[in-house]
Amino acid sequence: MKEVKAVRNDSSFVLSSYIRKMKGVTKRENRIDYLDSIISAVGGVIAISIISFIAFAFGYPSIIAPIAASCVLIFGAHKGAFSQPRQIIGGHLFSATSGIIVFHLIGNSYFSIGFTLAIVLVIMSLTKTMHPPAAASSIVAIISEANWHYLVCIICCSLLLVLISILYNNLFKNRQYPQYWI
Repeated sequence: MKEVKAVRNDSSFVLSSYIRKMKGVTKRENRIDYLDSIISAVGGVIAISIISFIAFAFGYPSIIAPIAASCVLIFGAHKGAFSQPRQIIGGHLFSATSGIIVFHLIGNSYFSIGFTLAIVLVIMSLTKTMHPPAAASSIVAIISEANWHYLVCIICCSLLLVLISILYNNLFKNRQYPQYWI
């Protein structure tokens, strides 16, 4: 009889512990720096405007979506780990390559999209190039049924984004980009 009761208590403890994790922790509100937000927004406008021109010239306007998400990180959170050059360039390179390869091997399907995402997560983890917007590059490659020109375009756009960020962010006293290269 005591064994049954102990099992019930253990399972209720595990369940309550599991549910408590979903509650999160209390978030401390940071003060908003409006000037910094405007600086970030202007940087994003400059970068995505130039990159949009290139994406359309290459014939891949769908690249604008993952690169725009990268702009949010590189200008809005320029100090963050996901915003550094290795993560942006490497993340887009590995993701786009994976998407193209999977598309050419198994086509455009619900499965290929999920499979590509799993591959991208593993590759970015192993290569230390985790960049969440880059995962979208692999999905766009599959949905747009991309060829290798897509890879050239995404690499040019991510290199250009990093270059613009270096030139722009370092114009301001309180900004330094990149925080590290490797």
